Amino acid sequence: MNWNTVLERTRNGNPAPDRRVDKTDAEWAALLTPDQFRITRQHATERPYSGEYCEAHDPGLYACACCGTVLFDSREKFDSGTGWPSFAFPVAENAIKYLADTSYGMRRVEVQCNACDAHLGHVFPDGPKPTGLRYCINSLSLKR
Repeated sequence: MNWNTVLERTRNGNPAPDRRVDKTDAEWAALLTPDQFRITRQHATERPYSGEYCEAHDPGLYACACCGTVLFDSREKFDSGTGWPSFAFPVAENAIKYLADTSYGMRRVEVQCNACDAHLGHVFPDGPKPTGLRYCINSLSLKR
């Protein structure tokens, strides 16, 4: 996975997930806290340095807060100094969905859980080797 692959997926689509989880907004709202719903289902962003996992470096896996799909391994987590948990790459090529995001007059790549379409955050081409990617993720979109 590298930045060119990310951009290609925003243009040509993403690989199929291992499973799909589809629920109505009412069903998601019943399962999530109001803040989790706002971030994962309404594409909001938590304040920098406010998230539970921003400074966490304990070993383990990070899963989607909505559907439980494993997304990231703590071994790929690094301190980016941005105020959000950052990862170099996901646990599987088909765990993350990549979408062009032109909101607020910016050009970014949004990342979502590929199983349930939960908004996770964004990916940027300024991460560490070998991928050069920085997955900047909202803590409230994750669970351990």
